[in-house]
Amino acid sequence: MKTENVKAQMRKGVLEYCTLSLLAKGDAYVSDIIKELKNAELIVVEGTLYPLLTRQKNAGLLSYRWEESNQGPPRKYYRLTEKGYSALEELDKSWNHLTESVNKIRKSNKQK
Repeated sequence: MKTENVKAQMRKGVLEYCTLSLLAKGDAYVSDIIKELKNAELIVVEGTLYPLLTRQKNAGLLSYRWEESNQGPPRKYYRLTEKGYSALEELDKSWNHLTESVNKIRKSNKQK
C-alpha cells in the first residue's frame, strides 16, 4: 500500500468539510481560506480550492459576492447558503460518528 496515496485521499475527503466549516464563521476570500487551511496544516493551493468552491456553489451550498479592493481587482467572497449550513450540520454528525468509530477500532487494536 502506498501510504502517500491514502493520505492524499484522506485530505481530499475532508477538504470540502473543512471549507464549509471555515465559511460557517463568515464570508471569506480564497486567499483567506487557503491561509486558514495552511494554519491547520492542510496545505492546499488555489488550483485545488477553486474547483472545489465551484462544485459547492453549483450544488447550492455556497454563494458569492464581489467586493471592490484597494489593492487590485475586485475580490470574490464566498458564503454559506442555508443549504450549505444544513449540509455542514449533516457532515458534522457524520464526522463525529466516523471519528468515534475509528477511535474505537484504534483503541481495540492498542489493547491487543
